Amino acid sequence: MAAGACLVAAALWAVLGRGRGTDQVPVLAWSTQSSLWRVQDAPNEGHILSAAQLSSYLNPALDKGPKTVVLFLQDKLSVDDFTVYGDAYGSKQENAFPNLQNALESSPSSLVLPSVDWHATSSLLSTLQEQTGRSPLYVHQLTIRELRLNASVPSLLVVRLPYTSSSILMPVKEALSGNDNIIGQVLETLKTEAVPFLAILTASRPSRIVREGPTVLQGPSRQLLAKEEKEPYPPLAFNQTTGGPCILFWAARIQLSKGSGLVDLTNRTFGDSADVNIGTSTCSNDTANLVLEYNNVESLGALRIVFRMSSQMYKVSAKYWFTLDQLEIYSNGERIAFNVTQIYAPAIYSYHCERVAQDYQYNSILPWGTSTRNWQVIFTDFQIQGFGVKGMKFSYASDCAGFFTPAIWMGLLTTLLMVFILTYGLHMITSLKTMDRFDDPKGPSISVPQTE
Repeated sequence: MAAGACLVAAALWAVLGRGRGTDQVPVLAWSTQSSLWRVQDAPNEGHILSAAQLSSYLNPALDKGPKTVVLFLQDKLSVDDFTVYGDAYGSKQENAFPNLQNALESSPSSLVLPSVDWHATSSLLSTLQEQTGRSPLYVHQLTIRELRLNASVPSLLVVRLPYTSSSILMPVKEALSGNDNIIGQVLETLKTEAVPFLAILTASRPSRIVREGPTVLQGPSRQLLAKEEKEPYPPLAFNQTTGGPCILFWAARIQLSKGSGLVDLTNRTFGDSADVNIGTSTCSNDTANLVLEYNNVESLGALRIVFRMSSQMYKVSAKYWFTLDQLEIYSNGERIAFNVTQIYAPAIYSYHCERVAQDYQYNSILPWGTSTRNWQVIFTDFQIQGFGVKGMKFSYASDCAGFFTPAIWMGLLTTLLMVFILTYGLHMITSLKTMDRFDDPKGPSISVPQTE
């Protein structure tokens, strides 16, 4: 597949701030032969591949691809090496992997697997040996020029790439850049000899690196060793007359209906074909009103949607918070209003929610009311910011997802149950008492008088 189809990886640590898995190793493969992998072959984001699943991805290329297989086996490697020292923010001068990135982008077929179980990658060499039926030939970037490769004869070349994140003699970035130069030299030799090949880059173990400086999220999600993946359309922005935008709004889909038949307003709101008027919107330090006006919207006629937001200081948290107080809809002379209570965030943040809706199938963030029961309002992947806007990018998003998920509740309840059982068992043990008298086998036996 093309390099633009690589999986999203950098945004996971930038947005969520979670610790990276220490048992995962990336696997990158590319070939001079086309159509070895399809776009839909890429695994789901966040899925860790097992040894069997890794083989299912590589076997088609090993069976149908070139006979020459080159394995670049690094000592340690992780996705963080690419996101920190690679071309994460478009700065080519700071990229430690120019040869690798160029190989992925220029190859007719390429595949990027960001998360593979390191036990699977550590045994990859033996798997390739069984698949190709050839013993591995360990080569150096300087001695590979002396080889005489035959495209019709299967061969398995192994190039060792040393790397350790705790190296004192050489910084991590320089070590990775040196390994990238080795990859470039080997690929150049194969290209000079016109030998079709299948190249695989992975490591025996995951690496652990420490980020240098604070992490700043810039723009949309990034792809592993790929160019920026842009959103299908930019956010809707209301600009002040005295400066830049003061309100940003984005949604993957906007659907409304009264009675039956949802009306999709997404294309009329965003992108080049947008047909919406936001000129009556207003914003100030304390209030912000985003007004969306549409003409001739199917069964809804002249439609007007108003988001009323406010910002105020809360002494308990000692910071300003903004709230979406009301969502109003005007259609054919009718006005309905949702008094929203669940949409709020710090004033310097934006608000994001996967689904903001009042419908008949999902839990409703928009409250139910007698005046709105005939309406269906659905915002998918909803994000809005009415204060502290800087440019055309949203600030850090406060998400509506709750912290206590069902899995967390299950873990807490199970832990409490185990603690209760342990406490009860300890209590029973401490309550045991020894007998006051014991039968001495050397002395007279204890007689128990019997009464008739």
